[in-house]
Amino acid sequence: MRRGTLAAVGALVIGLAYAAISAYWALGGTWLLDTVGIALSKPGQAGRTAALLTAWAAAVVKAIAAALPLAAVGGWRGVARGWLRPVRVLAWIEAVILTGYGLVLTVTGLLVQADVVAAAANADHRALRWHAYLWDPWFLVWGILVVVALARSRRMPVEDNSACGRKAA
Repeated sequence: MRRGTLAAVGALVIGLAYAAISAYWALGGTWLLDTVGIALSKPGQAGRTAALLTAWAAAVVKAIAAALPLAAVGGWRGVARGWLRPVRVLAWIEAVILTGYGLVLTVTGLLVQADVVAAAANADHRALRWHAYLWDPWFLVWGILVVVALARSRRMPVEDNSACGRKAA
C-alpha cells in the first residue's frame, strides 16, 4: 500500500458520507435538515429549484473532494502521471479549505456553546449545537485526513549513495 493511502481512504469515506447527506436532502429527505439551520422550501414555493440545485451542487462537490485525496496519493492507477502534480495541488487547496473552515467554525461554535462568545439574539440554538459538535468538526476531521494523506505521500528526498558516488533514484 502506498504511503498516505489509509488517510486518503478515510477522507474518501468521510467525504462520501457528507455527500450522501447532501444528496439525501436534495432528494427531499428532511432528517437532520433542521440541524444545519436551513430548510428546503416546499414544492411549488419560490426558491425551491434554487435550493435543490444548491443541495445537488454541494453533493457533487463533496463527492469530487472526497475522491481527490486518493487520486493525489496515487491510489488510483487511472490518474496519468502528468496529472498527478495538478491533482496534488488541488488536494492541498482542498486540505487548506476543509481544515481552515472546520477549525475556525468548530472553535467559534464551541466558544458560543461555552458562552464565551454570544450568539445572535435570533440564532437557531439547536443548529448552533449541531454545528459545534458535528457538522463543523466533520469538516475539520476530513481536512486533517487530507493533510495527513498528502504529507505522508510526498516524495522522499534523494539520498546520497556513497557506494557508487551518485544520487539514488
